[in-house]
Amino acid sequence: MEPTTLFYILITILLIKFVLDTVLNHLNAKHFNDTPPNEVSDVYEINEYQKSQLYKKTNHNFNIFSSLFSLITTLSFFFFNGFLMLDNFARGFSDNTITTTLIFFGIIIIGSDIISIPFSLYKTFVIEGEFGFNKTSKKTFFLDKLKGLLMTIFLGGAILALITWFYEFTGSYFWLYTWGLITLFSLFMNMFYSKLIVPLFNKQTPLKEGELKNAITRYTNSVGFKVDHIFVINGSKRSTKANAYFSGFGNQKRITLYDTLINDLSADEIVAVLAHEVGHYKKKHIIFNLTVSVILTGFTLFLLSLFINTPIFSLALGVSTPSFHMGLITFGILYSPITQLTGMFMNFMSRKFEYQADNYAKKTVASEPLISSLKKLSKNSLSNLTPHFLYVFIHYSHPTLLNRIKNLK
Repeated sequence: MEPTTLFYILITILLIKFVLDTVLNHLNAKHFNDTPPNEVSDVYEINEYQKSQLYKKTNHNFNIFSSLFSLITTLSFFFFNGFLMLDNFARGFSDNTITTTLIFFGIIIIGSDIISIPFSLYKTFVIEGEFGFNKTSKKTFFLDKLKGLLMTIFLGGAILALITWFYEFTGSYFWLYTWGLITLFSLFMNMFYSKLIVPLFNKQTPLKEGELKNAITRYTNSVGFKVDHIFVINGSKRSTKANAYFSGFGNQKRITLYDTLINDLSADEIVAVLAHEVGHYKKKHIIFNLTVSVILTGFTLFLLSLFINTPIFSLALGVSTPSFHMGLITFGILYSPITQLTGMFMNFMSRKFEYQADNYAKKTVASEPLISSLKKLSKNSLSNLTPHFLYVFIHYSHPTLLNRIKNLK
């Protein structure tokens, strides 16, 4: 294959993804004005439903503009030798592969982050602000950006440096060492993310003694789910939207409730939401997701090891000297259709698991408080009650509100 042929294959993949996403978004947008089915007709009052429709349309228009801008920026980088210029710049600092790779990807990540700031500002302070969701101050916004960037530089940079080192010194076994590193990192983050990373951005405090904690404790004891750590996170610092999640394993298990969730739902409804989360644990969904993720990562890295040294991967992007970082870029684009398919599979399994977790909550609590909590959460986030089925199939990790209610009744 000629480098020029591979170049246009990469461009074609990017264009096809953009067209498919645009078509799906268009199909979904055509249903924004549909009349909600009877099962969810009580979620919104008339004026609230009109507000939710406007919110969906506003986000749709914003996404069209931002995705088109992203495509044009990416294609410009391809057609105007952006990769060659960046490669020359990185090599100008050092001949060391690790240093060159870190500089190359560091510039891409920092540059992308800077370019995205105006879009993030508009999304946060104009769209989310206009519809009453945003509680983020400009100080918090930029501190979040800075903290995230520093984490990417130091934590992401350390991992990338190790992976590049494996590539340099372990030869054909580099993918196995990298697989082991990523697996250990994933396990570590699953165990300690809430304890180590979340506090950098949010304040977590133990749930106070009282009716809610007693209700949660009674429930967890009744189903044999021992958890000593129940925390409240100040989600209202950034948004009015509510959430709850379960994290960790063993003695690191913890339940985290957003303060907005506590404000929006009754104690019975919160217990029902937590019963759903406990259902995920009891049904071993977390173990399944982690296991599949590890297997898919190993498969991806094995394929990468077969092609990473192919000179055409660099030549296709206008770089005559083959390199690890150019190979990663080309492989990432070529592999993206497979990523799309595996993502669809994981979304399918996730929707299946959501039904199972709902059924567990129905069995151990009741369906009514879970249904009412789902309706409240949908209302408070102005959720789409009538999405296109194809959009749901490809993008949704959770079933629609309508389907969840039908399953629970």
